[in-house]
Amino acid sequence: MKFIGNVIWIICGGLLSAIGWWLAGALWCITIIGIPVGVQCFKLSSISLNPFGKDVVDEGGAVSCLLNIIWFFVSGLELALGNALIGILLCITIIGFPFGKQFFKIAKLAIAPFGARVVKVG
Repeated sequence: MKFIGNVIWIICGGLLSAIGWWLAGALWCITIIGIPVGVQCFKLSSISLNPFGKDVVDEGGAVSCLLNIIWFFVSGLELALGNALIGILLCITIIGFPFGKQFFKIAKLAIAPFGARVVKVG
């Protein structure tokens, strides 16, 4: 079921989202200061490409918390709200519910990516 969900996800826009996150990560990694942000963009690209069968686990500490606060005000709030809104719209229908859940997972990572780890489930 995960495979089928990921294939449908990729066809319906997951590939474009992942490419966008990857390009943003590559741009951030051009500067030394931007490398930590670029790594987080690559993490979001990974879960945007195939979110079914993956989960987000928080392993953050004090430094991660500080970086997440900065991230939240710079871009995290907008990214999380956008993903959550799409998730709400998809959850209105029975067919869109599994995809809406994946958007909530991406929103959770988009709001605080520092210290979070994407792990495979089952």
